Amino acid sequence: MYVVLSGGVGAARLLTGITRAVPPDHVLAIANVGDDLNLFGLHISPDIDTILYTTAGQVSRERGWGLTGESWQAMEMLSSYQGTAWFNLGDRDLGTHLHRTQRLAEGATLATVTAELAKAWNLRFGLTPVTNDRLRTMVSTVDEGEISFQEYFVRRQHSVPVTSVRFEGADDAEPAPGVIDAIEQAERVIIAPSNPVVSIDPVLAVPGIRAAVERRRNDTIAVSPIIGGKALKGPADRLMVEMGHESSVVGIAKWYQSLASSLVIDTVDAEHASAIASLDVKPIVMPTVMSYPGVTDGLARAVCGEG
Repeated sequence: MYVVLSGGVGAARLLTGITRAVPPDHVLAIANVGDDLNLFGLHISPDIDTILYTTAGQVSRERGWGLTGESWQAMEMLSSYQGTAWFNLGDRDLGTHLHRTQRLAEGATLATVTAELAKAWNLRFGLTPVTNDRLRTMVSTVDEGEISFQEYFVRRQHSVPVTSVRFEGADDAEPAPGVIDAIEQAERVIIAPSNPVVSIDPVLAVPGIRAAVERRRNDTIAVSPIIGGKALKGPADRLMVEMGHESSVVGIAKWYQSLASSLVIDTVDAEHASAIASLDVKPIVMPTVMSYPGVTDGLARAVCGEG
C-alpha cells in the first residue's frame, strides 16, 4: 500500500502519476478536509473534489479547479439576487455538493460519501478524508482577526498578512476508519507537494496521525512544494515566512524533519542538497514541475521507489 497525504492541486497531479506507476488498488489518498466549508446550505470539500476531478481527467485545465465544460447559470442567478457570490460553484460541480450534503443528512459519513463519489468517477484507487469529524482551518490576519481558510484563500485572494493558523475541531476529531492502519502498514508514505501549513498540517493535526507518520519516518518521502524559494501555486511561500520559517527547500526539510527521511527537491534547488542532508533528510534532486511533459510520471516513480 502507498499512502499519500494529500491537499488539492499538487496532490491530485501527483496521484495521476502514482496510479500509473503502481497498481491503483494499492494506493490510498488521505485528504485534507480543513478547507471544507458549508455554503448555500451545502457541504463543500474542495481538496477531495480536486482529487476526484483531476484524477478522473475532468478538471478544468484553465482554472486548475472545478470541472471542465462548466456552466455558471446558478451563480449568475444568485448574483442577480445580490447573494453570496465570492465562492464560485459551477452547475455540474453543484451536483457533487448536493449529493454529498444529502447523503450526510441521511447519516452517511464523509468517508462513505467520498467512496461513493470515487466509485461514480471510476477511480481505481482509495480516497478518504482524514476524519469524518468537523475540522476547519482558521486563519488569524493582521487587520481582520480570525477568518475561515476559504475566506482568506478565495474571498481575500490570500493577500492579507497572517499571524497564526489553527485547526478548529482537531482535538476532538478521530481519524477516519482505516487511516491509522494504512499508515502503519504502508510500503511507503508519501507527503504530496501540497501547502505544508494549510493542507498537510491539518491532516497531521488529527490525533494519532502525526505520531503514526513519525513512526514510519524511514519509509516516508515528501515532495517540496517550494521551488526556487517560491510556491508554484497558492500562498505556501508567504505563509511559511509569516509563520517564522524559511521559504526554501531547506525550510521544507526542517518542517518535515521528524516525519520524512527523504525529500524530493527540484533541480533548481540542487545547491541546497548538502544543507538538507545535514538535517538527516536525504535529498532527491529531479524535475518536479508537473506541468512539463513526463515530469509527473518520473516524479511518481521516484516517490514510489519504482524509478
